[in-house]
Parts: sequence; structure tokens; C-alpha cells
Amino acid sequence: MNLELLDLIGRDRPLFDTDIQESEKELSQRVSQSRFLVLGGAGSIGQAVTKEIFKRSPQKLHVVDISENNLVELVRDLRSSFGYIDGDFRTFALDIGSREYDAFISQDGGYDYVLNLSALKHVRSEKDPFTLMRMINVNVFNTDKTIGQSVSKGVGKYFCVSTDKAANPVNMMGASKRVMELFLMRRSAQVDISTARFANVAFSDGSLLHGFNQRLAKNQPIVAPNDIKRYFVTPQESGELCLMSCIFGENRDIFFPKLSEALHLTTFSSIAIKYLKQRGLEPYLCENEDEARARVRELGEKKQWPCLFTSSDTTGEKDFEEFFTENETLDMDRFANLGIIKNDLAFDGAKLDYFENQINLLLEKGAWEKKQLVDLVHEMIPGFGHLETGKYLDSKM
Repeated sequence: MNLELLDLIGRDRPLFDTDIQESEKELSQRVSQSRFLVLGGAGSIGQAVTKEIFKRSPQKLHVVDISENNLVELVRDLRSSFGYIDGDFRTFALDIGSREYDAFISQDGGYDYVLNLSALKHVRSEKDPFTLMRMINVNVFNTDKTIGQSVSKGVGKYFCVSTDKAANPVNMMGASKRVMELFLMRRSAQVDISTARFANVAFSDGSLLHGFNQRLAKNQPIVAPNDIKRYFVTPQESGELCLMSCIFGENRDIFFPKLSEALHLTTFSSIAIKYLKQRGLEPYLCENEDEARARVRELGEKKQWPCLFTSSDTTGEKDFEEFFTENETLDMDRFANLGIIKNDLAFDGAKLDYFENQINLLLEKGAWEKKQLVDLVHEMIPGFGHLETGKYLDSKM
């Protein structure tokens, strides 16, 4: 694993090595005897878990993603890293909410495991009512649909990725994943389901850290909050966490990484400073955006880089991160660095039906406001602490 990356996020060793090594024999045996479908498999986490499956030689591995370009890169990456497998490996550029996907799953559907990594994951996606509605459809209803299809096809296990932001959510992205978990609970009466909540994936597509690479490549300043602390995992660790939950998780289990608040919480600005120093550059702190933009060429010639570190004031930013709530039951003993939230079968079917019906009514009407969606989520999650400031990340560099 990339030691420079680990250093950036405040660690000196991979997180799950002990658990992977102790489980490897059974993990490899079960993967090599099984058929997998990975949905959203060309995103950052999807590619990571696809690699973990591929390198253990499954009988069948089909990958579906809406991004044709990312699927091409996934295939090139796999071929360049691992070569080939004897099993049936194919990719499909499909939207899992589409009729084409429904036809695909109807004609095939022969899988032992379905892993769903598709999601709208950005807090900024709640800035307008249209993207927010799509977030709810992708994160909640596409998930519920694909579980129903898995049940009809006799799939043995369904895995779906959640987020640490689903624990006491303060933004609609985290809340949509918490609502998804409620829908998963109902489906768990029909098929075994496990999931995972985990930290930010360092340098995943679209993330602030991934943006550092883009800013340097485009000769632009680096901007980061200096008051927001986050947990991070590497892309490989995200794939390992998902696969471990998929293979070893019992019905309704939610896996999460055992990250220490004292050791592993870090600010984006501190990562930015380490990032620049790894590249032989000294950060130069600017007072405002105009100065940062104006001084790129001049500072670059001096092996310095303009940085703007500010406090966060945008909607949905949580002051701290947590993987579980005080009301959830934990198993902290089964694995060295993986914790598990244990859940009994419990759901309010009438409330789930109401939520789905209200969303469908808004879609049929063809018009809705953000407040209507936020209010609906409030009904689903009592105490949902939505933090609305009226400011969004798109208003910043």
C-alpha cells in the first residue's frame, strides 16, 4: 500500500492487514467459488472492491456503471495489475434505474452476491431540489429496486454501502443513506443484507483531496477548510471493508473501521500541507481567493504554492464524525480493526410506504421544493439535525 498516502492521512500502516491475513484462506475460497455483480463498480469505491474480488479469481464477475469512461479505465487497471482470470468477467455501461438494466438483470441475474456501490455521495448535491430528488432516487429507491430483483433471482447475499454520515445525520446525503438503511431493514426479511459505514476515501473521485491533484495539474491554488476534522481510509481499504462485510457479515450487520479519534482524525488543511511538501513545495498562506489566484505563477517559480485555509460555513458540514450512535448494539470483538453494528429485524412498513408514496406523488406532479423533501426525511428520521446555512460548496473555489 502507498506509504506516502498513509502518511498524508496520519497513519504508518494499513488498517485491515491483520483481519485480511487471518481471513484470507476462507475469503479467497468463497470468492473463487462464487458469482458476483458489482453495481456502481467504476466509482472509486466500486473499483476498489472490484479489484479485491477480481484478484481472488471469482467464477463470474459482472460490473455495471453509468460511466462508460470509468469502466474503460477499470478494465485497463485490472489488466495492467492482475492480468486475466478464468471466470466470466464483463462490464456493462448501464444506469441501474433504467429499463436496459432491468432487461439485463432479467436475462441474466445468476449471481451469488450483489454489491451495490452506486450513490450520490456529495453533500453539495442537496443545493437544489432536482439533484436532491435524484439523490433520494439513487440512494434509496434504486437500492430497494435492485434488492427486489436480487430476491426474485435467488441471490444469496446483497451488500450495499452506507456512510458514517448516516449516524446522526446533519445533511441530506447522510439522511438519504439512513433512510436507505431503513428500507434495507425491511428487505432483510427476504434476503441476507449487510452494509458498511466508513470514512472519507482519500483521493476518491470528486473529493477535496482528489481536487489537490487537479489544482496542481492546472496551476491553481489549493483551498481547504482548517476547522473540519475527518477520518480517512485508502481506496484499497475501502474495497477490503466492503468485501469483508459482504462475505462475512451476518444479516443486517453494518461494518465500520475502528478508527481512533486521538490518532486518526485530521484536518484537510494539514493534509494539504503534507501533500505539498511531499511534492517539494512549501505552502504559502494567502488572505483571500484573489491573492491565491494571482500568485500561482510567481510562487511556483519559488517552489511555493498558494493556499487558502478558511473556516467552514457551508450547509451540512458536521463538526465531527461518528460511525454509530449510542442506541446501536456493537460487536467489537470479532475482528481486530473492524467493528460491527448488530441489528434485529425491526421496521415500520407503513412509514416506509408513506415515504415512497409521497415521493412518487411529487414526481408525478413534476414539481417540488427542497423543503418538501427535507420535511419528508424529518418524518422518517425523528431528530434529524439538518444544518442549513444557505451557503454551498459550489460558491467557493
